[in-house]
Amino acid sequence: DGAVAYVCEWEKRPKSNHYPSIPLVCAWSCRNLVAFTTDLKNEEDEKVSHMVHIIDTEHPWDVYSINSGHGEVISCLEWDQSGSRLLSADGDGQIKCWAMADHLVNSWESSLGSAEDGDPIIALSWLHNGVKLALHVEMSGSTNFGEKFSRVKFSPSLTLFGGKPMEGWLAVTVSGLVTVSLLKPNGQLLTASESLCRLRGRVALADIAFTGGGNIVVAATDGSSSSPVQFYKVGIIALSQKSLANNTVQMLMLLFSCKEVVLVLHTPYSPFPLSIPTVGEKQPTILKWRILSATNDLDRVSAVALPKLPISISNTDLKVASDTKFCPGLGLALAFHDGSIQILHRLSLHTMGVFYGSSSGSSQRPGDEPAIKRQRPGGPTVHFKALQFSWTSLALAGVDNHGKLHMIRVSPSMGQMLDMNTLLRHLLFLLEYCMVTGYDWWDVLLHVQPGMVHNLVEKLHEEYMRQNQALQQVLSTRIVAVKASLCKLSSATAARACDFHAKLLLIAISSTLKSLLRPHVLNTPDKSPGDRLAEICSKNTDTDIDKVMINLKTEEFVLDGPPLQSLQQLIQWVGDFVLYLMANLPNQGSVVRPGFGFLRDGWSLGMLREMMVMIRIWGLLKPGCLPIYTATSDNQDSMSLLFRLLTKLWLCSRDEGHPQEPDEPLIDECCLLPSQLLVPSMDWLPVNDGIICKLQGKHPLRLQFGKPYSLPGLNSTAQVEVFSRSPGVQRMDHLRCLYMGVCPTEDSKACTRCGCVTMLRSPNKTNAMKQWEQRWIKNCLCGGLWRRIPSTMS
Repeated sequence: DGAVAYVCEWEKRPKSNHYPSIPLVCAWSCRNLVAFTTDLKNEEDEKVSHMVHIIDTEHPWDVYSINSGHGEVISCLEWDQSGSRLLSADGDGQIKCWAMADHLVNSWESSLGSAEDGDPIIALSWLHNGVKLALHVEMSGSTNFGEKFSRVKFSPSLTLFGGKPMEGWLAVTVSGLVTVSLLKPNGQLLTASESLCRLRGRVALADIAFTGGGNIVVAATDGSSSSPVQFYKVGIIALSQKSLANNTVQMLMLLFSCKEVVLVLHTPYSPFPLSIPTVGEKQPTILKWRILSATNDLDRVSAVALPKLPISISNTDLKVASDTKFCPGLGLALAFHDGSIQILHRLSLHTMGVFYGSSSGSSQRPGDEPAIKRQRPGGPTVHFKALQFSWTSLALAGVDNHGKLHMIRVSPSMGQMLDMNTLLRHLLFLLEYCMVTGYDWWDVLLHVQPGMVHNLVEKLHEEYMRQNQALQQVLSTRIVAVKASLCKLSSATAARACDFHAKLLLIAISSTLKSLLRPHVLNTPDKSPGDRLAEICSKNTDTDIDKVMINLKTEEFVLDGPPLQSLQQLIQWVGDFVLYLMANLPNQGSVVRPGFGFLRDGWSLGMLREMMVMIRIWGLLKPGCLPIYTATSDNQDSMSLLFRLLTKLWLCSRDEGHPQEPDEPLIDECCLLPSQLLVPSMDWLPVNDGIICKLQGKHPLRLQFGKPYSLPGLNSTAQVEVFSRSPGVQRMDHLRCLYMGVCPTEDSKACTRCGCVTMLRSPNKTNAMKQWEQRWIKNCLCGGLWRRIPSTMS
């Protein structure tokens, strides 16, 4: 049911080597960042450094390795709910919180931390923020997102004034201490500790769970199979809200053992699901538990991965899931010492799928030969020491006992045969879930073959158009980003991916320019100037730009010169884009080129038309901000010519239900454009340098940490000449719409998802442009995270 997508290994160095740490830990965040640990041994002075490595799954070779500064082996790694901060804890009681430096995924720093000196930490978790969105498989055929994904009533572990969840973490130590650290809004950390029960005993295994009412449950055992598993309810109470604001804070933690449970566990490794009965706050009660299901024929387990997808498990949902063979979120994965991985159903513990690692040198099926014969001479078999599911459960990341990272696809049906429609429905269901939650959807793309792209994009658009207006507005840019990343996966649709990126830039520029307009009089009109502009432009179908302009109140457009002048580079992009589109209207029958998607998109053409009117009015106030065109004759009004052609094209595609073909005279006029104006070459986004386009083959890719992967991708042979770049071309800053020169000297950052490149340091001094840059400091236009790239590569 699984196939290895790629394996990434360490380069062998003579003096210092990465060894898998014992225990080895790994964590996968909802933004598709994976963190794992190794020990770096320096053979000269026998020093061991405990390292934490962080990669984004799209560029696994671009690893950021941190010498964590932990004195003992790291025992826990935990990402927070936003997927952008990481906790690490070690065998000496130290906890550190890591965050991105400058919002770059390949640059991390630790600013905060807490310590319980000398008390090893065995369980660690962020406090719950109260947000939980469940998937209802039963409703996966429904058209309404509200029915498919519902908010679970869930209270945060601790709230600030006004119900805002308080950030922080909770840890359990070997000696039976619970320690809580709270992050105050001003960046300070408060820490308090309390013992789990009056008689503290050794805790060998513990786990932390959150209940819907905002309580925290800690399960603990001393590791002996004859001892009971004890459950404790942990409450955190801040004594006074006022003192939270001042710095004199006392924390009171209320802990009471609420239930003790007698249970015989054979080994810590035979998992069985248990349901926790709720008990009032009285004496600890001893409850008899029923074992619903158990497995006993398991070989030695080396790692366990639990599903993170909050799937609803009512009986009807489970029935629909088994009928449609929908498995994500329903399986837990166990890795064994012989190198195999089994995926068991989380309720019945039936085997759902088995995966035999390619690393053990053979892909044997059970019953062929005993495992002993398979072991290579000179050491035990390669097996996974840590295993983690992605957030949609469609991929597993495993770190083996040699410290290599394996990325394994897990099919949505666990290898059962599915008809194409059901498979598309499953992938669509999970893509929509990522779209609604804001999670990264890289792991869903692992399963999309080039032939599915067109159908997925169409179906996604259909479902999106059925949502209510408010939800459509919230998801309007996210859906464009999802479509763009789907279109990259097939060479037939790669040009459309460029269109979707251009559309994201267009939406962003439009909202920025409109935000500069100010109502003339202070008594608020019924519509903002931007809305009124849109309304007048859509009603007035005049092809003469000056006639449309007369209907607008020019006072609203009066701005100071500097902001307009500084936005000239964005205005220039809009002007160039309109010219490029109109000049390419006659060639649309040929190869699909970037930009063709816009020729039928009435909504985008209308937006371009509004911007042309705005720019025209501003040009009267400040001629320096107008786009510069190179015309063949001196007395030509380029803007009004382009506006006239744009309006005619917009009228053809304004009515989405009945688009008309552009008529002959319009096409003839567009054919003349290149002889009147110099048509710019548009700099489209690079077809991504990431790995997702190269994973469609059957064989796993072999990668090495620290070495960029440069084999040509699938698209390279069938690539349209539009995408390929000659070496002497100027590089583009895609966000600022500036040229950076042929060999940029500035450090740049690139988006991990779409490859958009922009300079790290701002060359601009003016406020208007700084505000534009500020919008993209954390995320790219498409919502992807940034990574630093050296100046030579960009």
